[in-house]
Amino acid sequence: MPTLILIRHGRSTANTSGVLAGWSPGVTLDERGLAQAAGLPERLAELPLATAVCSPLPRCAGTLAPLLAARPELTVHTDERIGECHYGDWTGRKLAELNDEPMMEVVQRHPSAAVFPGPEGESMRAMQARAVDAVRDWNAQVAAEHGEDALYVMCSHGDIIKSLVADALGMHLDLFQRISVEPCSITAISYTRLRPFLLRLGDTGNLAGLAPRTEEGPVAAGDAAVGGGAGAP
Repeated sequence: MPTLILIRHGRSTANTSGVLAGWSPGVTLDERGLAQAAGLPERLAELPLATAVCSPLPRCAGTLAPLLAARPELTVHTDERIGECHYGDWTGRKLAELNDEPMMEVVQRHPSAAVFPGPEGESMRAMQARAVDAVRDWNAQVAAEHGEDALYVMCSHGDIIKSLVADALGMHLDLFQRISVEPCSITAISYTRLRPFLLRLGDTGNLAGLAPRTEEGPVAAGDAAVGGGAGAP
């Protein structure tokens, strides 16, 4: 089966403003996110990519744009199943405010039970299920069209990628908040007939994110950044 190169979108205007973007249409890459995206062609230059799959949201399309410009032979497919989690009434709200919501503890400690409020709200279980289904379908299609050893890229979002990593590792969704993927990081999963192998996790080629954080941020100590966070300063 193919090897999947997962790319989280570059840093966005919502990341830097501490807002939970969800499916907000106006969220784009900020200046740093554009620079991160511009570096993707060089980072992936040695990989013979078969195709590209992208979330329908602009911050993902903007992330893939430099790679597609450098590799005009690549066809890009849009798949709503790898779009961001539908955060319902939380969409567009400041993460600092959401820390005071009782459900945030469920999102952090028992995400398999979390359902975001409002008519557009989605459960985190449904989010993972649709993303896993998408990957399984694309694995089969890429293998059929390009061979079992093909590599392909998929540009998506922090919580989506974390849920796919949890699936690949056989982890319960309740443990997926222990995983971290920074903006424009690369996560690689090789799928075989019997089990997947996690080859890279959140690789940015930049160790700045390991430095102690001195600024006060929107995420409480010990909590995961819902939506993925802004990455290293």
